[in-house]
Amino acid sequence: MDLENILDELYELRPQDFTAARNARAAEARKAGERDLAERIKGLRRPTVSAWAGNLLVRREPERIQPLLGLGEGLRSAHRSLDGDRLRELSRQQHLLVAALAREARDLAAAEGQAVGEAALREIEGTLLAVLADPAAAEEWATGHLDRPLTPPVGFTAASADTGAVTSRVTPSGPAGTAQDAGPERRGEAKTAHRDRERRAERDEARRAEEEQARRTERDQARREAEAADEEARESEAEHARAAEESERADARAEEAAERVDALTEELKEARAQLRAAEKEAREARARARTADDAAGSARRRARQASQRAERLTSGRV
Repeated sequence: MDLENILDELYELRPQDFTAARNARAAEARKAGERDLAERIKGLRRPTVSAWAGNLLVRREPERIQPLLGLGEGLRSAHRSLDGDRLRELSRQQHLLVAALAREARDLAAAEGQAVGEAALREIEGTLLAVLADPAAAEEWATGHLDRPLTPPVGFTAASADTGAVTSRVTPSGPAGTAQDAGPERRGEAKTAHRDRERRAERDEARRAEEEQARRTERDQARREAEAADEEARESEAEHARAAEESERADARAEEAAERVDALTEELKEARAQLRAAEKEAREARARARTADDAAGSARRRARQASQRAERLTSGRV
């Protein structure tokens, strides 16, 4: 059994079908003597709806991956260089592409009979943003084996969305008032001071954005972990219920088998008693037969003797 093929099979299944199929595969591996593989399969986590829908998008629409990855490279480059015009254009493309792909993932899930709510749709969009921001996240997504949605790095989403703020930072309008009316030296000093203020403002804004993004990320992560814990608890409870039910059925079968053994044991005892009685009757019958045979032999001998005596007497008279 090949783990990669098993992963492909399991993570394409709907979330509600995952656990039973996973357990069956683990049992097959254990039966085949591959205990390590069985443990790895048993440890696989059931995907959330949003992660599963993202997996479907990778598997069913692989040609859509490259444009998204290319856009991610451009966005990261523009973000690093604070190229406002470029970032604004790429961000517009980002919003359109992410929204379109998220809707497509939702439609693919719906075609499989799985509804995707607004919260799950936002998580799909978050996964796509993470793919845009981080090559490692893109590589993980491309496997099609996600069990949880991905989270964009701190600061990426805010910087990408707020293109107006970036544009204003990289294309300042220049000092006004007396600075423009002053001489070249004063204007240069004013521009330098203005740039310093802008840089400080940029750093402050970036720090605030990162802090806010970190808080949002932490909240989202906590919420996802809580949902995952609840899901695992429900799954464990379901498995416990199934195991208890199977244990009850096994106990019932064992009790039935024990009763059958008891009944067969009684039948065997009775049959043995009947056999002993029949054997005794046979022995007695054989003994009676021998006695009768002996008696018949004695009678025949007496008859011959009597006949012979009668013949002798008859012969003497003659």
